[in-house]
Amino acid sequence: MDQPSGYRALRRGRVSIPGQPYLVTTVTAGRQALLRDFWHARAVIRVMRDLETEGALHTLAFVVMPDHMHWLFELGDPSLSRVMQSFKTRSARRINELRHNHAPVWQAGFHDHAVRREENVALLARYVVMNPVRAQLVTEVGAYPFWDCAWEIEDG
Repeated sequence: MDQPSGYRALRRGRVSIPGQPYLVTTVTAGRQALLRDFWHARAVIRVMRDLETEGALHTLAFVVMPDHMHWLFELGDPSLSRVMQSFKTRSARRINELRHNHAPVWQAGFHDHAVRREENVALLARYVVMNPVRAQLVTEVGAYPFWDCAWEIEDG
């Protein structure tokens, strides 16, 4: 299967360290606003919760935007690539069941950032969940339905 030209570059240098916080971003196929649909977004969140329940990771913050998502988590035992493969496969299956088709849901690959020791994870979580405000989808984060955070977030 041919991969997009930048796909291999995304994987170069990727390491998986259990307990390491990662910020992951993944985009819908063709940047379609599939996740604007309430039930599609909820299906994505359900898969995220399932992976947490299974011990693959511990979620610190996430936001599901209309055409992409950001997910800040501490990695468990599976590799980062395996977690994302499982996430994309399961969520695509659920969304396609809702859509009654088998069309691609996610673009190949994902962007990951291993959070450095000197970075403030709580501030990074705030940055993640404030995406809908910066994108002018809402005027305050509390008005957006598809996010969660381990810390209390104030709009100010």
